[in-house]
Amino acid sequence: MTLAFMPLSLALMLLVTNASITSPGAAKEQRGEQRMWAKVGDPVVLPCHLSPQELQSSWKQLYEKTAVRWERHGESSHKEPHMVLEVEYSGLLKTARSMMPRASVRETSFRQGDFSLWIEPLLNDDAGHYEALVRYGKETRRCQLELGMVTVTVNPPGLLVETEPLLLLCNSSHPAKLVGMRWFHNGSLVPVSGRFRSRYGDGALSISRPTVSDSGPWRCELTYSNNEKVSATFNLQILGFAGPASPVVYAAVGSATNLPCLLNRDPSASGILGVSAHWSRLAGEDLEIRGISRNGSNGSFTLHLPEVGPGDAGQYCCAVSIHGTTITRDVTLAVMTVTPSTKGPVAEGSRLLLICSLTHPRGHELFQWRQLSSGLSNGSSFEATPRSPGVQRYYLGSTLELTHVSQEDIGTWECSVHGSEGRLGAVEYELYITGAQLSGPHPILDGQVSFGLILVLFLLLVASILALVLRNQRIFSPAFPALERVVTAPTSGNAGKDEGQEGKSLQTEC
Repeated sequence: MTLAFMPLSLALMLLVTNASITSPGAAKEQRGEQRMWAKVGDPVVLPCHLSPQELQSSWKQLYEKTAVRWERHGESSHKEPHMVLEVEYSGLLKTARSMMPRASVRETSFRQGDFSLWIEPLLNDDAGHYEALVRYGKETRRCQLELGMVTVTVNPPGLLVETEPLLLLCNSSHPAKLVGMRWFHNGSLVPVSGRFRSRYGDGALSISRPTVSDSGPWRCELTYSNNEKVSATFNLQILGFAGPASPVVYAAVGSATNLPCLLNRDPSASGILGVSAHWSRLAGEDLEIRGISRNGSNGSFTLHLPEVGPGDAGQYCCAVSIHGTTITRDVTLAVMTVTPSTKGPVAEGSRLLLICSLTHPRGHELFQWRQLSSGLSNGSSFEATPRSPGVQRYYLGSTLELTHVSQEDIGTWECSVHGSEGRLGAVEYELYITGAQLSGPHPILDGQVSFGLILVLFLLLVASILALVLRNQRIFSPAFPALERVVTAPTSGNAGKDEGQEGKSLQTEC
């Protein structure tokens, strides 16, 4: 016979079969004794219920008064029984002090012919022989079963830290001799080799250097000399790092980045305090301490780098100390840079190479170039217009070659790195062209505008000269035009002067 422990479900409820009735009112019993196994600490249901045929013939009596009494004989049916739980006809409930409040029945299920005993949680002392006596109407029902215990424990107890050796112990109250044991992790059989060692004598499995991947359900299967198998499951929790074993962070030169150091669970939530971490980096032959933190938020000890330079690339180590045990995680920082083939200004029409380089490559990275925005002129002003994904230009490879640089190439270019896990990182490069009129029209139009401007200036100069000449003529011309007609007669002596003056006066009056 093979019996395996399962979590609380209907599969645990064993249908109790009945012997033939020899006389009215005789107690109905099952054929043979039922045996079931349960794990200490889990809830369990000890089944006792009527078969569908009995329920159909006795449903009227079930609506009358019903009394149920559960007793336990300890680990042997020959021991003196003691009451576990009793429901009298009046509905009064009695429970043994050792079973309070763990033992219960569902009185609402009595009318459906279900008198099962519920125990939650199950203790090691609950193992033994159980018997239920049910009285309803003139009928009496008796259920008997043997409850065996299976225990799975871990040593050391509590939350385990990665790399700490541990021991899984699995045993049961089965009286027969243990002849075989197997362990399963996440449903797969664990080979007893390498880090795993099995001990048949005490049903133990030792794990040296456990990792976070060892977390999860572990099921032990015990085989006894009577060919009976017993199994139980234990959920193993191991505190360690979350994420890949050796992460690589890709960052553009000049950008800010974070180096992750995250635990798979918050130690403080499990009552573990005093956790500290420090970062270090091997710079040349010196070990450089980059940061120390204590009791990281939610188990996070991330190192922030405000501005990444080529000299920051390399391998960093995050060491976390938990209760005297130190676990480490190596993080590699790969810095991305773009190097142009032409140093200094780039002339329009020239050939240009943009080389995207990566420190500490892993060998499987793929590079891709694309133009994020175009710097073409728009009217009289320069605009960096983002390109829609449908019209963006893509180029594969780490080197971008522009054979004839034009104004269409002006703008932002992005070099991105991709791997099997997707996009890893990216770096941007701004491309400018020397002599390109980023804020004016086309060069041909530039000449036309210049000629027109010179012509206007020349006309303004000519007009200024003419205006100046006319102004000077007005300044030096007489104020009274009539004086231009005065005639001076030649005279001699004083008489001549007087006559001249008189002549002038006469001329002026005329």
